[in-house]
Parts: sequence; C-alpha cells; structure tokens
Amino acid sequence: MTPLGEYLNRKSVTKAAIARKTGLTVQRLNDLCLKTNARPMGFELYLIALAIDADIVELFKTLYKDLHLKGV
Repeated sequence: MTPLGEYLNRKSVTKAAIARKTGLTVQRLNDLCLKTNARPMGFELYLIALAIDADIVELFKTLYKDLHLKGV
C-alpha cells in the first residue's frame, strides 16, 4: 500500500465516494493507493483533498515527508 492509500484508510473514506466527487476513476484511485510505481499528479491530489475535506498542505506533508532540501 502506498502512503496515499494509508492516508485514505486513516480518513475512513471510500474510493467510490472520492471517484464520484472528483471524476477520477476507481481504477486510477486503486492504482494510486496500491501500486508503488503509480505517481499522482498534482491536480489529482488537489481534487482528492477537496473531496475528503482535507488540508492540501497536510496531505502533501504526509505523502512527501521524506523529501528534504540538500544541505538542510
């Protein structure tokens, strides 16, 4: 499971509900949640955050917590 999948599990939302609100397919959401080689696009993450009423910054910090600037 990907960090996005874990995040959505913690939020207790269904992929079907997110798909209805965002226009993304359930298959695409499954790929983003289960396949480690699937890369979410910025607009997809934004739509997901809107659909689950989450703060986009919190979502990004959760998904990309391992990213750091060089030398910092």
